[in-house]
Amino acid sequence: MTTTHFSTEIPLTMAGYRLDKALAELFPDYSRARLQQWIKQGQVLVDDEKMRGKDKVQGGEQIEIQAEIPQAVTWQAQDIPLDICYEDEDILIINKPAGLVVHPGAGNQDGTLVNALLNHAPELDRIPRAGIIHRLDKDTSGILVVARSIAAHTHLTEQLQAREFLREYQTIVNGTMISGGMVDAPIGRHPTLRTRMAVTDSGKPAITHYRVKNRFRAHTHLNVKLETGRTHQIRVHLAYIRYPLVGDPVYGKRLILPKQSSESFTQVLKDFNRQALHAATLGLQHPTKNEWMQWSVPIPADMQQLLDELKRDLEQFPS
Repeated sequence: MTTTHFSTEIPLTMAGYRLDKALAELFPDYSRARLQQWIKQGQVLVDDEKMRGKDKVQGGEQIEIQAEIPQAVTWQAQDIPLDICYEDEDILIINKPAGLVVHPGAGNQDGTLVNALLNHAPELDRIPRAGIIHRLDKDTSGILVVARSIAAHTHLTEQLQAREFLREYQTIVNGTMISGGMVDAPIGRHPTLRTRMAVTDSGKPAITHYRVKNRFRAHTHLNVKLETGRTHQIRVHLAYIRYPLVGDPVYGKRLILPKQSSESFTQVLKDFNRQALHAATLGLQHPTKNEWMQWSVPIPADMQQLLDELKRDLEQFPS
């Protein structure tokens, strides 16, 4: 635990504000949820008295905050190579390879992206979840953002929750789509298979937009844009509309091959043993520069090889 102590005076211009709203403006490095928690725990004093978050202030009150913040992480730094697309004192933009776990957990205590980040930027041990704002599944490749300060973490988390990030993916699915579209279906924990997610009435709102990039004999290359960010969202939504991702071991189906497939094409499909999903583009408002920034990374070699084989197959057997 680390103890945080700071004090200030509420300006007269905030007369009539709720206490929690006033604190959110006075201490923007901390989320409103955290400030509300400190108020409830009695760690905020207003003229030496405790108040509720909804209580109004008059202006001129003295604020004292003394709160304990748990150490953000206890994971170990490890010298693991990182593909860094961009970095400054506020953020890191990382291109994660398929197969790399993001956070340590059961069965993956080390060798993760977090361990690599702590080696590259030791200050991340003071940031929740080592600064990672949104995660990618182990076998999904592509781009993600890491906050290097509490202020950047708060700012980026609020953007994500407000659906202001641009997140575009490329994927290859089983089946030939006629056109693009949108899936608007809530996602929650599967009612019986607790390690899976599913479309369920009790789930949280989830919206996925997709458009056709290339059609093949029995597969489709899609651009996918996330409006929300639920666990496994793209995988669940596309399986729900009966176009599961190629190679998806959880939500996919059996191998689909068009008639008269060549041996090389068949083998490439059989050997593709991860979901064919790549986070290609990320856009966001920089937390301190106040400007829109956007990055894109090319699809990895295994997905490119799969696309090349799909194209050769189509050329050999044009419809």
